[in-house]
Amino acid sequence: MLMKRKNAVDISSYLIVGPENTKGRPVAAIVQMAVEQGFTCVQIRSKAASARELISLCGEAAEAIAAAGKSDLVTLLVNDRLDVALAARSQGIKVDGIHVGQKDIPPDICRKYLGEDAIVGLSARTNELLDFVRRFDTRDIDYLGAGPLHPTASKPDAGVAADGSRHMRTVTELTELHRISPVPVVVGGGVKADDLPALKRTGVEGFFVISAVAGADNPAAAARELIDLWKSS
Repeated sequence: MLMKRKNAVDISSYLIVGPENTKGRPVAAIVQMAVEQGFTCVQIRSKAASARELISLCGEAAEAIAAAGKSDLVTLLVNDRLDVALAARSQGIKVDGIHVGQKDIPPDICRKYLGEDAIVGLSARTNELLDFVRRFDTRDIDYLGAGPLHPTASKPDAGVAADGSRHMRTVTELTELHRISPVPVVVGGGVKADDLPALKRTGVEGFFVISAVAGADNPAAAARELIDLWKSS
């Protein structure tokens, strides 16, 4: 059962970042550089940080977005951790929602606790992607994340299905995904600047990156290059 939600979220340029990805630089500094260059969505993601550390990272990211004058334009999400999103909100931190995977807290539970105005994103199933999207009830999600486009060191298990097989997304598959998906689609996983023209032609609404910005020697310049290429493609 396919249903559309009314929440509008700009996922055209989407940064995923945590302390593991920044080469020792503050997460907030990377976030501010990215949003100043035009990134529209930020997801705080860390498999190593504690709940309190993640809450603090959310606060620092929200302050960085505010310092760039983008609080009303940039969406701030937490990866996986509904408890962190709720705790951050209870402390007055502007966290807009959550992104979950197939093995995380179900989207309907996230929607129940975060409310109708929150943004809830979901990683699409790795294998049988198109059949999954055709059948999935999207009433509780605002966008789908698909990938990987390439193997990526930032998430070595990306694209690995339950049976151990690995699946990379193709341009043909992503074009069809955009055609059938009732919600916007953002694509990532090893995405680099050279990928953006072909990715844009599939019709998907955006791209996501980790190391292409957070791991770059000059994150601001890297973010600007990606934004310019996406807009001009």
